[in-house]
Amino acid sequence: MDLSPLFSPGSLAVIGVSASNDRHPANVIFSKNLLRYPVATYAVNTKGGTLDGETVYPSVSAIPAKVDLAVIAVRAEYVPAILADCIEAGVGSAIIISGGFAESGRHDLQQQLIDMAIKADFPFVGPNCLGIYCPGQVDTFFLPVERMVQPLAGDVAVVSQSGGVLVDLLVKFAKEGVGVSRAVSIGNKAFLRELQFLEFLEADPRTRVIAFYVEGFARNEGRDFVTYARKCRKPVIVLKAGKTREGGQAVSSHTASLAGDYRVFSSVLAQHGIIEAATELDLVSYCEALSCYPDLVTKGRVGVVSGSGGHGAIAVDACVGAGLAVPPFNEDVQRKMRQDLSENIRMIASLANPIDLTGSAVENDFVAAVETMCTIDEIDSILLLMLPYLPGISADIGARLSKVYRRHGKPLVAYVPHIEKYRMLIEGFELNRVPVASSIESAVRMTQVLRRCRLC
Repeated sequence: MDLSPLFSPGSLAVIGVSASNDRHPANVIFSKNLLRYPVATYAVNTKGGTLDGETVYPSVSAIPAKVDLAVIAVRAEYVPAILADCIEAGVGSAIIISGGFAESGRHDLQQQLIDMAIKADFPFVGPNCLGIYCPGQVDTFFLPVERMVQPLAGDVAVVSQSGGVLVDLLVKFAKEGVGVSRAVSIGNKAFLRELQFLEFLEADPRTRVIAFYVEGFARNEGRDFVTYARKCRKPVIVLKAGKTREGGQAVSSHTASLAGDYRVFSSVLAQHGIIEAATELDLVSYCEALSCYPDLVTKGRVGVVSGSGGHGAIAVDACVGAGLAVPPFNEDVQRKMRQDLSENIRMIASLANPIDLTGSAVENDFVAAVETMCTIDEIDSILLLMLPYLPGISADIGARLSKVYRRHGKPLVAYVPHIEKYRMLIEGFELNRVPVASSIESAVRMTQVLRRCRLC
């Protein structure tokens, strides 16, 4: 089934716009796509008329152009007839924003949609969802532009059963500098489900990492998903809700999904080497790290370098707690590293791992230490705790250290406090595809996920 009309539509019909309520979901979707995206956008309401000077068509079949994507935002009982009209008119795909289907006990109404889609081989997303956001292409989220926080275009795709969780993840992605290729809210996932999106995104040239927020699977659906995800050529990350009996009940009322036995599901993910995120923060960290290093797998042996002994100690505790090793460097390695340091810290720096260059270190000391660590066989990743307020470093240090990584290929994860004052330093890393965490714990999570189960 071709899902490209959903993600790259040349034309969009928004069905259900209101002549009197500018905040109606259909109106929000219509306005933002008409004014801000390169997609021909048409308004549809059975009453016809005009909206902001644009023609309102009485039906999708009345639109004088081929429609790639129809967004349906009307009362649930009207949706089957509208979907039938879309199929009859040759529309390429649909997103059903409307709620009031299986999640409200109307399984019969939802089944009508499924039967029509199967018969016509017609792809639709939802119902009870936000739909799709593709940076620079299309946005069917019924959220006002001024309320949305949109991350930059990037290479992480997110598929979520919850629209709210998805929007919250986008906020976190924007804060952490993680770019998004596709974001999909699938709601009740009556027809298109996780597996179809996984197949599409694996082949999508804009996507390098695929993340899922899952509430539940139908019978045998989880097995098929895991089987495909195991063979996927791109990293797949799963965040699962409904881990407790109470959480399972909440999931059922949200999207009519059966949460299933979480312990079994989690165990199966681990057995098949699929990455599970325990929390939203885990998911964001994993996405950022894997978008920079999608093909790299380490053995979890970490070298830690900082200008603060305290930061190094906290990082080592976190690494060990996460199952990572921080092996001490032998005397020969320490001797070599020490001779490359500036004279003012040569005798006071601690070089056993973690490395504490002290607050007197200058920029070249960090470069020399990382350069040496890239040659040490006992470690396969470097955790850099960058304190941007040290007097001996400049805003260029991120770019300089990233060049060391690019020369040697040993993965580097940096911690830098995320405030605007340090933005230039952070960009030095990000522009060179080095992940930058806003906390030590997040940096450790990024380092941890590089030791993926798949090839352990």
